[in-house]
Amino acid sequence: MQHAVGSPLPPPHQPGHGPAAGWSPAAHHPGQHQQQGPSAPPHAQPPGYPAPPPPAGPQHASMPPPPDTTGHVTLPPGGPVGIPSAPQAPATPDPTVTTLAVLLIGPAGAGKTSVAKYWADHRRVPTAHISLDDVREWVRSGFADPQTGWNDNSEAQYRLARRTCGFAARNFLANGISCILDDAVFPDRPVVGLGGWKRHVGPGLLPVVLLPGLDVVLERNAERSGNRRLSDEEVARIHGRMAGWYGSGLPIIDNSQLDVPETARILDDVLTRAIASPPKW
Repeated sequence: MQHAVGSPLPPPHQPGHGPAAGWSPAAHHPGQHQQQGPSAPPHAQPPGYPAPPPPAGPQHASMPPPPDTTGHVTLPPGGPVGIPSAPQAPATPDPTVTTLAVLLIGPAGAGKTSVAKYWADHRRVPTAHISLDDVREWVRSGFADPQTGWNDNSEAQYRLARRTCGFAARNFLANGISCILDDAVFPDRPVVGLGGWKRHVGPGLLPVVLLPGLDVVLERNAERSGNRRLSDEEVARIHGRMAGWYGSGLPIIDNSQLDVPETARILDDVLTRAIASPPKW
């Protein structure tokens, strides 16, 4: 039996079958002659029923960004940087276009920060300058100033700052950004100094010593202010301990008579040799 409007009734529901089973889609087109033949496939739309809505397209609702991303750029995880390998061609490696991690060592007043900033500013690849003193001074309330006496708190804050700088360097390097760090590392404390930096950054860290004469560091120290200015006695003591780097195998630059740009140029020369033959440390 049919309705007065001409639409056939749907079949009675049977267990295990949907309401559309066995019905021809031709009933969607009144006025057309219905062909006799095999029944429609099980997924055909029952006659007289409205067409189902089209499947939903891609959702454009805002989703939270995945972890470790900045915008749409995935950040690789930080990790110890490996020893840089010299490029195959040209035969002489070019440190100005190589991703490097450099540790600039020297006493107070050696010009480490000035040289590091200039070197980072004038490279042809992205380069960051990570200053240990700047990171150490992130501590405001409770800052342990070594000028008031070296103690366990000041030692702990120095270690924490070195570790923080190392983490930052590894993240920069993992994202293709070179970095140069500066620190007054003493040769008579290798486990705390070079050993600590090697643990924090990785074996590919290239240490270079900046060691001008005592009269130069005293003059430069006198131009400082705040907690970065040390007494002449302390500067002389630190400078004397730095002399232990001679004979260590690390490259040493005496910048007593050099300005900052010239020192940075020589630093590139030193790094070229260090990439080709990494120092043993």
